[in-house]
Amino acid sequence: MSDLKEYKCPACGGSVEFDSHSQKMKCPYCDTEFELDTLKAYDEQLEKEAEQKDDISGWQTDAGSEWQEGETEGMNVYTCKSCGGEIIAHENTGASNCPFCGNPVIMTEKFSGALRPDLVIPFKLDKKAAKEAYYKHIKGKKLLPKVFRKENHIDEIKGVYVPFWLFDADVDANARYKATKVRVWSDSDYDYTETSYYSVERAGNMAFAAVPVDGSSSMADDLMESIEPFKLKDAVDFQTAYLSGYLADKYDVTSEETVQRAHERMKRSAEEVLADTVKGYATVTPENTNVKVSGGAAKYALYPVWILNTTWKDKKYIFAMNGQTGKMTGDLPIDNGTYVKWLAGLTAVFSVIAYLAVWLIY
Repeated sequence: MSDLKEYKCPACGGSVEFDSHSQKMKCPYCDTEFELDTLKAYDEQLEKEAEQKDDISGWQTDAGSEWQEGETEGMNVYTCKSCGGEIIAHENTGASNCPFCGNPVIMTEKFSGALRPDLVIPFKLDKKAAKEAYYKHIKGKKLLPKVFRKENHIDEIKGVYVPFWLFDADVDANARYKATKVRVWSDSDYDYTETSYYSVERAGNMAFAAVPVDGSSSMADDLMESIEPFKLKDAVDFQTAYLSGYLADKYDVTSEETVQRAHERMKRSAEEVLADTVKGYATVTPENTNVKVSGGAAKYALYPVWILNTTWKDKKYIFAMNGQTGKMTGDLPIDNGTYVKWLAGLTAVFSVIAYLAVWLIY
């Protein structure tokens, strides 16, 4: 068994949760609100009082049975402090809810020592906002099957603190491009076109800060990157109280395993910055780029994400919403009949344009 942490309301004794609207701890039973520091001090006092217990280590009981060998592999078993129920969670789960009484619980050992995050961005948006963002996301999609909106149903909406590694590094980049400029003129006899070719070089030093890379193997990297950016200005020092009422994972992909993806993101950004400085040419073609990443440091942070699981025609669809900004993303099915009509219409438009171009020339 592992230790759980619950935050109790000093007024009524109920389990309190972090409220995204007030940015305070709030009791869902009596609606009392508390500052995090105040509740933390109260919680520490309760822990001191709880240490004064009788020694019952000599007692024996035959109630219940032991887990068999291999049954608990890949999971942890906890005992809820509120109702005594048994909570079974994946070994990477850091915060959850008791399946019996529903109280939020935090697996403190998942965030101790080297596992303790440096920063956390608290949830700014609640479950209602996530649901509204989902319906807005699927509205107006012309290629989406019409019955999808009616038949697709949300199986689950959960707020999850996803582990991220935030990388800092310096980048030295240089690139060479082949570019052209075109000059066109006419006289009474001929039309002239002159194409001039240039070799364009660009170089620069850049500093990247807090480039995020998903540290959970259960979360798709491209899904997490598609709901960026997260605003680091809202990040605060980590406290377990922020996790109360939400799910949370600890990282299972180390900073060493994710640093290469961070470097690739920095390199692509550096290349885009250099390319954006090449202006005033008719065409620009990259011929060679060289990007060197040096130095670097990594911080461990938890970012807020709403995950929505839906089902349509026995197929699962996953949507993610940034719990700070509200940016929503997710894959959607395509109506093949509508897509063929849309593609045919697009082809017809291009054919008319090509015909008019030819008619104008000749």
